[in-house]
Amino acid sequence: MIIQARNIHKRYGSLHVLKGVDIDIQQAEILAITGRSGAGKSTLLHILGTLDSPDEGKVEFRGTDLNFRNDTKLSAFRNNNIGFVFQFHHLLPEFTALENILIPAYISGHNKKEAQKRAWELLEILGLAHRAQHKPSAMSGGEQQRTAVARALINSPSVVFADEPSGNLDSENAAALHNLFISLRNELKQTFVIVTHNEDLAAISDRHIQMADGRIVSL
Repeated sequence: MIIQARNIHKRYGSLHVLKGVDIDIQQAEILAITGRSGAGKSTLLHILGTLDSPDEGKVEFRGTDLNFRNDTKLSAFRNNNIGFVFQFHHLLPEFTALENILIPAYISGHNKKEAQKRAWELLEILGLAHRAQHKPSAMSGGEQQRTAVARALINSPSVVFADEPSGNLDSENAAALHNLFISLRNELKQTFVIVTHNEDLAAISDRHIQMADGRIVSL
């Protein structure tokens, strides 16, 4: 068990977004979370990824409660243990693909030579080596999103959280990204938790849960 969340509640003013959610995340699985807009999917993802905190309940990472950590410790934990991929890649336009990928490693204080070796390995795995010195404006949408995936993987996180990762891609690039997740699960034993409206991605996931009105309604 990597992450275990119990009785997660979240409110924004009078809006009760999450209403007692329980969820477990296992090693080397692709978990898809689906549901209509407003069901609470992204809020749950942000809480599991420590970008937000629950009003009630707790989140444990390998048995350690994360709710008590201060912001500095939580940021360090997040950078070393969790990766994120969003619908919009959020690459820094002034940096090359290689430089974008390396940013989290440098923030973590990793050895520069080792970080660059890891970045080049990821560029090879993701078919981006020929784009290493290109800036985002010179890359296709699919290449930009694969660069974002490489950036999420640079610190060898236990879990990668992805929020509509193929939502901004055409069908061909979306399918390629979905297949990439499977390859990374198989080759690197990488765990992915993915919020998606894409039925194809949900169908090829190892596990699929559906949310409605702030609750998990099917497993």
